[in-house]
Amino acid sequence: SNDSFLVLSLPTTIISQCIVQDKKRVKIWLYEDTRMKLEGQIIGFDEYMNMTLDDAVEVDTKTGKKSEIGRILLKGDAITLLQEA
Repeated sequence: SNDSFLVLSLPTTIISQCIVQDKKRVKIWLYEDTRMKLEGQIIGFDEYMNMTLDDAVEVDTKTGKKSEIGRILLKGDAITLLQEA
């Protein structure tokens, strides 16, 4: 008998439980602009992965320059990758 099993979780569940509820900051890679990344705290999102980020910072990956941009709405189709900051 096989006592191990695989538990699958939807990405929206992971984002909700592990990031939004724990108020963790995230780093977001952008689809169209690979030089820039965004960092911030997700305070809301929908089924299309549109996200509201609070205390957002734009980071230039080549120079390391950071620009504070505050609270933003980011369209889900602009996101390539989401990771804990």
